[in-house]
Amino acid sequence: MPGLLIIAHAPLASSLKSVANHAYPDRASWLEALDVSPDMSPEQIEARARELLARVRRPEALIFTDVFGATPCNVAQRLADGVQVKVVAGVNVPMLWRSLCYADESLDALVARAVSGATQGVMQVATSRPQNQTFKPGANDQDHRHHQQ
Repeated sequence: MPGLLIIAHAPLASSLKSVANHAYPDRASWLEALDVSPDMSPEQIEARARELLARVRRPEALIFTDVFGATPCNVAQRLADGVQVKVVAGVNVPMLWRSLCYADESLDALVARAVSGATQGVMQVATSRPQNQTFKPGANDQDHRHHQQ
């Protein structure tokens, strides 16, 4: 079962860890988070990330980052070997929950689950009333425009 590390701009990483622990409290030891603040140098970030990665690596680990090409992702790429440590950018809650739900799978399977969780978890939600619900003014409706004349 691979460990998970989130490296993201502050306070996203710790917030996502809190959300994960809320839904999967029994898997808290499998997950670490590193909030990257603007005053941290890439060397400081990498040193701290290596410490956290050592805690969760079993011997495999999956690192989530928030934005491809940003400092957290660039640091994560330096930690990954592509075999036992892999990186996925664009972390979101569905991705994280899917990974924790299927954490007993291999690293490659977990990467696929994470990516599918992320893409399937993003959708446009209806902005209007569902079609099977019609407007029914209440008995105390003060808006007379809805009454037929």
